Parts: sequence; structure tokens; C-alpha cells
Amino acid sequence: MAATTYERLKLHITPEKFYVEACDDGADDVLVIDRVSTEVTLSVKKDIPPSAVTRPIFGILGTIHLVAGNYLIVITKKTKIGEFFNHVIWKATDFDVLSYKKTMLHLTDIQLQDNKTFLAMLNHVLNVDGFYFSTTYDLTHTLQRLSNTSPEFQEMSLLERADQRFVWNGHLLRELSAQPEVHRFALPVLHGFITMHSCSINGKYFDWILISRRSCFRAGVRYYVRGIDSEGHAANFVETEQIVHYNGSRASFVQTRGSIPLFWSQRPNLKYKPLPLINKVANHMDGFQRHFDSQVIIYGKQVIINLVNQKGSEKPLEQAFATMVSSLASGMIRYVAFDFHKECKNMRWDRLSILMDQVAEMQDELSYFLVDSAGMVVASQEGVFRSNCMDCLDRTNVIQSLLARRSLQAQLQRLGVLHVGQKLEEQHDFEKIYKNAWADNANACAKQYAGTGALKTDFTRTGKRTQLGLVMDGWNSLIRYYKNNFSDGFRQDSIDLFLGNYSVDELESHSPLSVPRDLKFLALPIIMVVAFSMCIICLLMAGDTWTETLAYVLFWGVASIGTFFIILYNGKDFVDAPRLVQKEKMD
Repeated sequence: MAATTYERLKLHITPEKFYVEACDDGADDVLVIDRVSTEVTLSVKKDIPPSAVTRPIFGILGTIHLVAGNYLIVITKKTKIGEFFNHVIWKATDFDVLSYKKTMLHLTDIQLQDNKTFLAMLNHVLNVDGFYFSTTYDLTHTLQRLSNTSPEFQEMSLLERADQRFVWNGHLLRELSAQPEVHRFALPVLHGFITMHSCSINGKYFDWILISRRSCFRAGVRYYVRGIDSEGHAANFVETEQIVHYNGSRASFVQTRGSIPLFWSQRPNLKYKPLPLINKVANHMDGFQRHFDSQVIIYGKQVIINLVNQKGSEKPLEQAFATMVSSLASGMIRYVAFDFHKECKNMRWDRLSILMDQVAEMQDELSYFLVDSAGMVVASQEGVFRSNCMDCLDRTNVIQSLLARRSLQAQLQRLGVLHVGQKLEEQHDFEKIYKNAWADNANACAKQYAGTGALKTDFTRTGKRTQLGLVMDGWNSLIRYYKNNFSDGFRQDSIDLFLGNYSVDELESHSPLSVPRDLKFLALPIIMVVAFSMCIICLLMAGDTWTETLAYVLFWGVASIGTFFIILYNGKDFVDAPRLVQKEKMD
């Protein structure tokens, strides 16, 4: 079976069945989904009823079971990102969720409401930017992994050969994956960021590509998914690959990021920066070793760059991480701690050169992947930098962009694009492309995990820290605070539903969505707002004497401030917490 999926599809809908017709040249296959029995079969074009309602689609994302029954999710719009070694890469930009059922009359009012909520969760995930696919190329693997494969691997379908860490619709495709004969309809979809640019330096044209692959294992949102799980999967794990294609030669440099691989949590509680808590009873070494065993098998040597603060609330995590690395005593793992905020305070971002100088020899040792125009492997990457801060977003992205530039400098010199003595930083047209792409990568990863664009992107885009950048960071931090406290529970539930961490059971006697909120959850914020409003009204409508006015202001002021501190003290009761999967059990 060739490693491709059908590119051109038509969806034919009848009251009884969905027919997905393959419209590629020479294709006669039709995927038939029975809307009553949910059976999936392979048929031919002559079996499509003339009465069917027809529409074009660009891929099947999969199927999911909700309260009302099964739903088919299809890609209805796509945007071309570019071409990757003559393979077209697409971004899925719109989807449709189609019910197998023709009516909802079989549902109670509570079931209808639950089904509506589940559909809203599903659409929330689908509306998060960053779903990419190719019908002819395996986007889930790095160039180096693809270069070291067997003939049998090459004959596998895209779904079979995909790295399951990065197939975000793996759960949705479970029914199709069980039937190899329909795999050409099963489209693996990546979540993350991809950008491609045709560039020129010294009159020499090359393609420069940046791919970030988000893992679907231990996926979630900022404060509800931290650290690792029992299998060693790290939260917010992202594999980022930078690729150069010049005159048939291909070069690649891979980095990873992921949450500090310990069992720790940082629950939102209305405080601006909740206190991180390390689990005191968990077997940290077991999870830690599982994590790095898998990383070494996949990537080779590990150079950890830990960018968290070495004082304050982040200090215990840095110390614990360093202790675990020391205890593991593996020659494959090195540990570098760099207090990003301390070293770069007062906008001294030039001091990042200290870290770059410190790891330069290690980077040369790790090298990069290079294959020449004849297909011969000239150089292999022997390991990766595994960078992290608390969120693995803002500080991490800055450092990754600097490491990637240093690797790119060496690659372009070796390929003959850069002359001896030329610096990449001096190529202003390319530098603009490079910096903006890495800033866009930062924004994509941040929106997917924290709900807002990244911080510190002014430095990534311009090479300088600016006052405007500080203002924008403040604004994004404010939006993050609101989302992390008041909407991330819904976001986490949405991801858990989409990835199959929670499965809907319509026979469940007690819906997790119907958990009643404590009365104070609604009452206290209202009391605080009313009290504060009355305080302002008393000031604006002063009475006959200032004594009377002051008495009213003091009364309502004390009431509003007192209520505020009650809310703050009981902060965890007022945040929007997940309801489908109990995250406490996963930490």
C-alpha cells in the first residue's frame, strides 16, 4: 500500500448513509458509513445513490461518539502552506461535524444540553489554529527518522507509519485504523506550526522550513497540565525541526521542549502566579527515567537547558530537576541551568550570549542531519537540546531560535550558500524572515497551551527588547490571567474529549457536566461587584454632610474589600476547573 491518502474527495449524504468518494485519477473507491449501524465498508462509485446530497471535502478527521450518538468530522476548507520536496502541505481551516442521527427526539432535556456542550467543546478545539496535513508526505517524522527506515515502512499507509505522539486525530480515526483496506481515507493530522519560505542569500536560492509538532500525550492547558504522567509523557511537549533544502541537499536541526519532568502541579487559584507544588509521595525517579529513556531512544543524547528562576517559587523545581539528573547519572544526559530572568534583567538581552557560549561545544558535538543530492547521509544529529522554562513557551522559544540560528549558520556555510566569514545576522532580508517565523512559532505554541500569544516576541522579531514589547507582554499576561482562571476548565475538557481521554457514555446516570457549583461561587462575586458599585455611587452622590458620605463609603468599601479577600482566600473554588477528567489524579 502506497504511503498516500486520497486528496480529492466528495461527500454524498443520504438519510441512511454517508458516502465518501475518492476523486483522484483512476480511483473508484467509496467509503460507506452506515448512519444506523455505524458500520464502515468499502464500496465503488456505482453504489452512490443519485438522490444523495453532494459536497466537496478535503479530508476525514474522524468520528466521535457523543450523547446523541456518533458524529463524522470532515475538513471543509484548507489553505496551502507550501511544497515540501514536491509534496504539498496544507493547513485545515474549517471543519464540519455531522450527526449520524437524523433527529434528537430520543434525548431528554438534560441529554440535549449535555450534547450541546460536548459539541461546543469539540468545535472549540477545531477552532484553535494549527492543524496541518499532507496527503503524500509523513509530517509526523523528522528527516533523520525518515532516512533510516525499512522498505516495509515505506509501503505502510500514512496512518500506520505515523509517529503517534503527533497524530492529533488518532482517537478520532480509531474505527478507520482498525480496517487497513480503508486507510487511504484516514488522514493523520498534525497540531502545531509550519511555515515555509523560499529564500536567497548571495544569489543562491534555498527553501527554509520550520515545523513544530505538539504531542497529544499529556496535552492540555497551562495550569491544569504540568510535569509528567506515570508513563513519562511531559506536558506541552513540542518537537521543533528546522529544515534547509538547497540544490537537492537537505539539512535538519531538531530541538525539543517539555515541562519539567517531575510530578508537580500549579493549580489556578486567582493569584497572578500560583505556587508550584512538587508531589511529595510520587516516585519521581520512575517517571523521570521513563521520560528520558524514551527521549534517548528517539533522539540520542540530551542536553537539558533549564531556564527557570533560581530563586523564589521556581527555585525548588530547578533544584529538584538538577538533583534528579545527578541521581540518574547517565552519560547521555547533560544539565545546564540558566536563570533567564536574572541574567537578562534590565533588558540586558545581550547576555544570552553567555548561554550560547556555554553550550557551543555541546552543540557542535550534537551536530545536525545532512543528506546530499545523491541521497547519501553526510552527517547525523547525535542528540537534541531539551529546553524548558515554567510554561515552555516564551523563554524557551527565545533560546531555541538562537540555537537554531547557530546550526543554520553552520549548515549554510557547509552547503556553500554563505561565504567564508559571512554571518547570518548580516543577511538582513533573510534575518527578517527568520525572526518573524520564530516569533510566529512562539505565538502558535503559546495560543495552543496558554490561550494567548507569546511574550518576549519583540526580541525574537527584532533582536531587541522594546518598551512597546513590554506593554504588549503586560496585555497578554492580563489575558492569560483571565483565561487561566475563568475559561481553562472548559478548554481542558475540550482537549480531553477530542483526544479520547474522556469518552461519552449516554447511559451514565450522573453527567459530569451537571455538577452544581457552590452557591458562593455565584453569590460572592456579585456581592463584591454590588458593594464596590455602591461605594462609587456614594462618592458620586455625596450626602448633606461628609460624615454621612464617609460612613457609607467606608461601609461599602469594607464590604467590597472583605468580599474580595474572601474570594482570594478561597480562590480555587472560583476558578473554572475541568469536569470530565480529574487532573489531580494525573499529577
